[in-house]
Parts: sequence; C-alpha cells; structure tokens
Amino acid sequence: MPEILKAPTANEMPGANLAQVKATVSAIIEDIRTRGDEAVASYSQMFDQWSPSSFRLSPEEIDRIIAGVPAQVIDDIRFVQRQVRTFAEHQRRSLGEFEVETLPGVRLGQKQVPIAAAGAYVPGGRYPLTASAHMTIVTAKVAGVARVAACTPPIRGEIPAATVAAMHLAGADEIYLLGGVQAVTAMAVGTESIPRVDLLAGPGNAYVAEAKRQLFGEVGIDLFAGPTEVLIIADETADPFVVAVDLLSQAEHGPDSPAVLITTSRPLAAAVIDHVERLLPGMPTRDFAEPAWRNHGEVVLVGSVEEAFSLADDYASEHVQVLTAEPRLALDRMTQYGALFLGPGTCVSYGDKVIGTNHVLPTRGAARYTGGLWVGKYLKTVTYQEVTTPEASAALGEVCGRAARIELFEGHARSGDVRVAAAGGPQPSWRPEIEASL
Repeated sequence: MPEILKAPTANEMPGANLAQVKATVSAIIEDIRTRGDEAVASYSQMFDQWSPSSFRLSPEEIDRIIAGVPAQVIDDIRFVQRQVRTFAEHQRRSLGEFEVETLPGVRLGQKQVPIAAAGAYVPGGRYPLTASAHMTIVTAKVAGVARVAACTPPIRGEIPAATVAAMHLAGADEIYLLGGVQAVTAMAVGTESIPRVDLLAGPGNAYVAEAKRQLFGEVGIDLFAGPTEVLIIADETADPFVVAVDLLSQAEHGPDSPAVLITTSRPLAAAVIDHVERLLPGMPTRDFAEPAWRNHGEVVLVGSVEEAFSLADDYASEHVQVLTAEPRLALDRMTQYGALFLGPGTCVSYGDKVIGTNHVLPTRGAARYTGGLWVGKYLKTVTYQEVTTPEASAALGEVCGRAARIELFEGHARSGDVRVAAAGGPQPSWRPEIEASL
C-alpha cells in the first residue's frame, strides 16, 4: 500500500476561473471571426501593448533581428535543431506506404500525405521558449508541410530576437509577432492578412489552451495541453540531491506544475524533501517553483520498483524520469507516459531543450490515450483502392449487395448489382422499374 509522505494541497483551477477563461476566449474568438485584423490588432494592443502596421516580419526585418543574436546562441539553436530534425527524420522513415493485392484484381494502398498548412505557436511572456520553435516547425517541415506560419508574442514590448532566429532557422515560411488567443485564432480562422492553417501546434497558457480546445474541429490541434508535469521513480541507488534538482527543474514552469516522487526508499524521500526546502530559497524562479512544490508536489513511498511502475502508470504523467538500478525495466513495465527519461545521465530538461525528442507532450492523464507531438501528426494516413478486373468487381458486388440489404441500404446494394451485371451476371430486377420512371 503506497504511503503518502507529502500530499498536494491544491487541486485544479477553481471552477469560477475556468468559466472565466472559457467565456473570455469564446468572446475573443467570435470577435476575431467578425472583425478580423481589426480585432487582432485591438487584442494585441490590449494584452501585449503591441500594435505594428504589420504583425508579419519581412525578410529584411528577420535578417536584421538575427544579426543581433550572439553567434553562440545561433550555434546552439542549430545544434538543437539538428537533433530534433534527425529524430523526426527517423520517425518519418518509419511510416511506410504500401500497395497490396488482397484478392486477384483488388489493389489496396496507403499513402502518407502532409497537411497543407500548419500554425506553430511559440510562447513568450515570462519565458521566451525558443525550443518550442524547434519542436513545432522543424517537425512540420520534416513531415513535408508546405506552409508553416509561426506566431510568438513580443516580450514587454520588445522583439524576442532569439525566438525569431529559432523560428526562421527551423524553416518557418511566415513569422508573426503576435501572441495569445488572438494569435491562435487568427491562424485557425484566417483574417485579411493571416491565411488560415489546417493544424495548430505548440504550448501556451490556460487561455491559449482553451482557444485551441474551442477551435478544435474547425482546425486540427496537436494536444489538449495543461501545466507541465514531472514524475520521478527512484530507488535507494538514486542521488537525493539530483532528484530534488530535477523535480524543481520542472516545477519552475509554473505555479500549477505537479512534481511527483515515487520511491522505494524512505531515507531518500526524506533527503529529497530536505534538499528541496534548502534549494527553493535561492532559486531565481522561486515564485513559480515554490507554489508548484507546496501546492502540487507529492512524495509517495512504495514497497517495490514494480509497485512504483504500476502507480506511475496510474498517474499517466507527461514526463517520467526513472532513477533506479535498472531503469530500462520501465520500457517493458510501463505503458502510460508522455516520455520516459532513463537513468541518472538523462534528465527531463534534456527533452525540453536539447536532446531531439519532441517536448510537446500529453498532460492531465492524456498519456492514457495519446503520445506527444511527432512527425506523424503533420501527416494524413490516407488509403486508396482499385479493382482492376470485371471478375473481381463482380465478386465484390455480390457480397456488397447482400451485406448492404442486411442493413437496409438499398442504394449501396444497387451499386454492387450494376457491377455484377457489367461483368456478365444477371441484370438486377429493379433496373426496369428505374428505366420506366425516367
């Protein structure tokens, strides 16, 4: 039986706040539908104090912005994008196309067709998340998306130069300095100056997430995303200081980010809690990390690593870090997670920033039914069929007629009947009745 050594003290966002977010987002979406660019400009000024004559950056502006980014930053962006691109290319090659003859004269096939246009949202605000440009834009381009429009907000009235550089180097076809609900809505529904896209990808705050939820169906989305989550499985071989550091590395994402430790060692649990308390006062991001740990942090003691794996699957956490004597056991024992990080040399921060796997991952238990953003999200797996001989068509037509009439779909049955007749079979009994009515 698991023993709770530290329990969370807060649950979800209060219902009133959720209702307010939904109402605010709904009003903004409808206003942009009605007033287009005028509404987009109004909300940009209201929320970001940003109202340029054009939100889209010209090639000359992009070049000028990138010229001001330190060379080391550009080199690091290129390095990380190579990692993301390499992994996405391997994913793309794993998705095969085929054509097979399932019966004599019956050919069925599968193709992978990229969507025509994707919208990438790269958050700004407190954190200029350049890594989100890599994850959303590079992956889309590897999939073969012809047009990628990318939006990022100004930060306190300033252009986030490193983010713009990351978006450009990732291959964005259009870059807009535009943030929030107004950005994702403009890309989803289209305005006079921003053509609509077919799929939205990228993380954002509660308002951006709600906008994507409301726009889903009209446009595709990557995921319904919530606050960043980390769950660490540790046994007595783990370093409690490293565990504490890694928990807080994710807690700094926001005050509502859950940080969970499941351990088989009571001494390690106590040491981790002590280290967290000592580390928090000196963290530059304490204002986010401290409430995240106080209100959403958990420490759970279990009797075995197997029990830890099972309990972790119940959480279905976004990030699961395994710091045990045999971390690769998790590959066989666990099935419900956004991404696994195995062993002491691997941390969630690598996945967030540099290693190459995609960091747009399922939260709030969504790992029970989906993985994260990947190259396949930008592809449509489509099928085709071809019947090449009259004999094959007649054989299918006979079965189609019988199967359709069981379901009382007479029109479907008649489509099969006429192909039976075309191959020399009996003329359908209903045909003279139709001809007489013409």
